Amino acid sequence: MTKPQFSLVRRTAAVAALTGLCTLGAVLPAGAATPAPSRTAPLSLPFPVGEYPVGAAPLHLVDRGRADSWRPELPVRELAATVYYPAAPTGGCRDRAPYMLPGAAAHFDAVTANSYLGLGTPAGTDWAGTATHACQDAPAAATGGPHPVLVYSPGLGEPRSWATTLVEQLAAHGYVVVTLDSTYEAPEVEFPDGRVATNVPYADPAAFITKSLAVRTADTRFLLDELTRLAAGRNPDADGRPLPARLSGALDLDRIGMFGHSLGGTAAADTMAADPRVRAGVDLDGNLTNFDGSLMPVAEHGLDRPFLLVGTDNPDGADTAPGFAAFRANTPGWTRQLQLRGAAHASFTDAEVLLPQLGLDRAELTSRLGTLPPAAALRTERAYLAAYFDHWLRGGDSCLLDGPSPAYPAMGFVG
Repeated sequence: MTKPQFSLVRRTAAVAALTGLCTLGAVLPAGAATPAPSRTAPLSLPFPVGEYPVGAAPLHLVDRGRADSWRPELPVRELAATVYYPAAPTGGCRDRAPYMLPGAAAHFDAVTANSYLGLGTPAGTDWAGTATHACQDAPAAATGGPHPVLVYSPGLGEPRSWATTLVEQLAAHGYVVVTLDSTYEAPEVEFPDGRVATNVPYADPAAFITKSLAVRTADTRFLLDELTRLAAGRNPDADGRPLPARLSGALDLDRIGMFGHSLGGTAAADTMAADPRVRAGVDLDGNLTNFDGSLMPVAEHGLDRPFLLVGTDNPDGADTAPGFAAFRANTPGWTRQLQLRGAAHASFTDAEVLLPQLGLDRAELTSRLGTLPPAAALRTERAYLAAYFDHWLRGGDSCLLDGPSPAYPAMGFVG
C-alpha cells in the first residue's frame, strides 16, 4: 500500500485489506490465539510538558439500551475507554498506565501494525511495554478544575492508544481527555477480563465507512452520557472498578471538544453535527467525502460551531481537498484549514515518535512519516491543538490561529 495508514476513506486497497487479513469479529480469550511477542524493543513516549502530572484510568462501559451495531446477536453495546486527566503531584508514580494491554498489544504486533497500518515494524515489538507518562489511578488535581473535556477518536484500523503522545500533552496542559475505541470496528479492544474483541468482516467498503461513522457517533454520544454520570458522582464503570480520587469533580461538561485522526477526525465532525454538547472540534487529516468521492452531509451543510481542519501537503493527502473545501464554503461557524508541510498521514499519530526508535532506515521512515523531522512535527501539533482548544474552550488568545507563525514554519494556512 502506498499510504501506510488507510484511514483516508477513499483508499480502496487499504480498506479492503481489513477483509482478508484480520481475525474477523472474534473475541479472543486472554492469552489465546495471538502469539506473544518474541522480542522486545525499548519504546518510550516523549515527556508531556505542562502544569500538571498526568493520571489515567480505564473505563469499561456497557450501553444496555442498545444492541451491538456490528454484532446484533449481542444485546448490549460494550466499549472500552481511557480517561487521562490532570493529576495531583504524587512524589513519584509506582504504576504507569499501560500503553496497550497484553492481549491487544500481541494482536497489534501480529496483525495491525503491518497488515493494516503498513508500518514495517519488526515482529515481536513490545508494544505493551512502551513507557507512558500517565500514573495509573492517581488522584485528580485538587486545584485548577474543573477542566474542559476532550474526546479522542482514532483512525480506521488504529487503536485508541495510537495518539497517547498528544493526549498526555493535553492532559498535562489542563484537559481531561477521553480516548474511545469503537468495538468490532477497532482492530483490537481488550476488556478487563482479558477478552480481545477484533473487527468484523464486511463486503462493501462504502457501506462499512458509512456505518462506522454512524456507530462512532452513537458511541461518543453514549460516552458523553456516561461522563455526565461520572461528573455527578456516580461510577459508570460496568465492573464497578473504583475511580481515582476527585475524578468526578475534574470534568467540566459545559466545555467539551473532540478531535480525531483520519476517520476519527471525520467522526469528530459528524458527532458535532449530531450533538450540540460538543462545542469545538479538530479533524487531523480525515476525509469529508464518501468512498465514491461524493460529499458527506457534514461537508454539504457545515457546522455552526468552530472546527479546525489540519492536513498535509503530501500528494497522498490530496483526496481530503474536495471535502475540506466544501466544508469551509458551507460552514457558517468559525473554520480554518491548516497544512503541516512535509508531514505524512501517520505523522498525527504515535508512529511519529515510535517508528524512529525501531531501527527503520531513512527511506522507510520518510515513506511513512514524510520529510518533516519528528521533533518539529510533534512540537507543532502540540502547539496548535493547545492553542485551538484554549481559545474555544478557555477563552485564550487565538493569535496562533490568525496566520503563519515564524515559531512554527512547518504549519501553513490554506486559503
